[in-house]
Amino acid sequence: MLRHLTIPYTASELMKINAGDDVLLSGTLYVGRDQVHKRLAAAIESKEALPFNFEGNAIYYMGPSPAKPGSAIGAAGPTTSARMDPFSPLLIRSGLKVMVGKGPRSESVREAIKECGGLYLQAFGGCGALYSSCISKSELVAYPELGPEALIKLTIEDFPVIAVIDSFGVVYA
Repeated sequence: MLRHLTIPYTASELMKINAGDDVLLSGTLYVGRDQVHKRLAAAIESKEALPFNFEGNAIYYMGPSPAKPGSAIGAAGPTTSARMDPFSPLLIRSGLKVMVGKGPRSESVREAIKECGGLYLQAFGGCGALYSSCISKSELVAYPELGPEALIKLTIEDFPVIAVIDSFGVVYA
């Protein structure tokens, strides 16, 4: 079934999305990979302020390429989600309920998603140009010293993904 999810979202909206559903995301999507996750986890553990509010937001595991003139961003394809797995359960339990990436997730991530009513959405590898066309704005949020691994915020419309783990813990194979 095709679903539309606008970010920020409500918890009740997440409950309507089932594993296997095609989803079109619109709104705000944060981007962060393993180094950002490591810093976010450290901030949570030391009770520091986070650079964005997890509530109602989502994070995309992506390595952006430089934007061509007139574009918001270059190719914007997903990266392997498993690299974030050591940090994801803590982030999920701290309010980050929606993650977008590619590849399988660990048992601890699947359990945290089920426990907290989250979603893992899979983006399609090899579709960096398609995803770029769904992005109208890209802005640096935090950790500029990480270069392409910095935390950025995207404005997206009709960004196509598939629900792979739903809020009930069902995994789409």
